[in-house]
Amino acid sequence: MALWQLVLLFLLQLACILCAAQLFGRLARHLGQPKVVGEMIAGVALGPSLFGWFLPELQQSIFVSETRSWLYFGAQLGVGLYMFLVGLEFNTRLFKEHARSAISVSLAGMLVPFIVAAFLCIWLIEQPGLFTQGISYFNAALFLGAAIAITAFPMLARIIYERGLAGTPLGTMALAAGAIDDAAAWLVLAVVLASFGGGVSLLATALMGGALYAILMLTKMRHWLQPLANQVARQQRLGIRPFMIIMLLFALSAWSMDWVGLHAVFGGFLLGIAIPRGLLAELLRQRLERITILLLLPMFFTYSGLNTRLDVLGSTNLLVITVVILFCSIFAKFVACWAAARWNGADNPTALAVGALMNARGLMELIIINIALNYGVIEQGLFSIMVVMAIVTTLMASPLFQWVYGRHQAKKTAT
Repeated sequence: MALWQLVLLFLLQLACILCAAQLFGRLARHLGQPKVVGEMIAGVALGPSLFGWFLPELQQSIFVSETRSWLYFGAQLGVGLYMFLVGLEFNTRLFKEHARSAISVSLAGMLVPFIVAAFLCIWLIEQPGLFTQGISYFNAALFLGAAIAITAFPMLARIIYERGLAGTPLGTMALAAGAIDDAAAWLVLAVVLASFGGGVSLLATALMGGALYAILMLTKMRHWLQPLANQVARQQRLGIRPFMIIMLLFALSAWSMDWVGLHAVFGGFLLGIAIPRGLLAELLRQRLERITILLLLPMFFTYSGLNTRLDVLGSTNLLVITVVILFCSIFAKFVACWAAARWNGADNPTALAVGALMNARGLMELIIINIALNYGVIEQGLFSIMVVMAIVTTLMASPLFQWVYGRHQAKKTAT
């Protein structure tokens, strides 16, 4: 196929992706769900599980294998920029002030999933189509524990701020616990990626390189970028020069993390945290948010959807595994965080709300399983199962939160 034909076909793919994302996003909002939930489902719908099931020839003629690498590039750029935006919105002051009060909730939200994953992997590692052949039990359990422990931190933050709960005991506990959980899950994933097939030397290189980069970003980079932030504040605009400097740093951060053996998203996230807060961070968010959320993230959801084959779950064995993983994931996260919050003196509605918020996996889950699939840690069967788990737990979050806490909040307001 000629290059111009591939370009036209890729543009047709983008049109399909944007239309599906907007359609499913609006439908999700109509049903009381966040727009991103609809966009996640749109990505799966464009893949072989729905579009390819009803109209397989048409789906395969649009989403041809020759343009898959282009879609992959857009998807990786999108998820890298999204994690940079997550870093920009990461409230380090709130995290420091309330980390101590959220430690027990966070520990429960990590320890219980890893214990559950350790028991599950005794059974799952022997099942075909889940983990790549030859993976060690240790790496399999670590990955599954991280995948169950991950929290949809950006979605959690959005729900808290939209409900006016920022600064409340519930809001601060959930935000701090979610941040700690995600940091730990990403750290474990980094260990798995670095150790998987790489040997001790590559593992040491990845961990040392990642640690040095994190120390640089969290201790020096914000100070080095402060003059640039002051310049933007004086000019009251984000000019081409400061914007290009930040984008150059973003590219170098992503490349350096990939070079040491970790994933590029770590670089974007830590750079986002290091950006000085104020007008610079706000203008960067405004400039990058639309193209990232409206165009690049739907490309990521679609790329994930093209790798998701829900038809493989039709077998009795994989269907049972899906139900077991889904039940155990909900139990490990929701019940553990609820119990820890109650142990710390929270009332039952507040503890249930913490569990409901922490149970959502959302986009963070899709990121972690896409990385694992690309690195050859998991196979198609487990990838599809975890996509289902991500969607179901995310769909649960808003209505479950409203059910366990919304009525309680309404009663307090009325009195």
